[in-house]
Amino acid sequence: MESTQTSEFRPLILVAEDDDSNFKLIKAIIGKKCDILWARNGEEMVNLFQTHGEDAKAMLMDIKMPLMNGLEATKIIRESNTTIPIIMQTAYAFSSDKENAMKAGATEVLVKPITLGVLRGTLSKYLPDLQW
Repeated sequence: MESTQTSEFRPLILVAEDDDSNFKLIKAIIGKKCDILWARNGEEMVNLFQTHGEDAKAMLMDIKMPLMNGLEATKIIRESNTTIPIIMQTAYAFSSDKENAMKAGATEVLVKPITLGVLRGTLSKYLPDLQW
């Protein structure tokens, strides 16, 4: 029996999310096609980015987190990388939240609860080689 290996594109996605259930939802939506590293706050995300940023293809960043919020973390990351897609997530649908996220350097802002179609569609926009 011959074994055929396919080199499937498995992008590394860095996820900053302080809520376990929200992270589990994200993992359930993208975990079969993406490698995921999890940060529980903005400070951890900055550290993850410093360690794995060259390999990461995108970031999912919650805005409201302890220690350092997603806006602050995004500003720090943007100082060294202006191209990685940073998709911010917020539970608040106020236009001011979206404006603040975009000013901080977000590529896009999604409103929670995150759905399968929205998250996969958004990632596909920035990672066209990703096949769901």
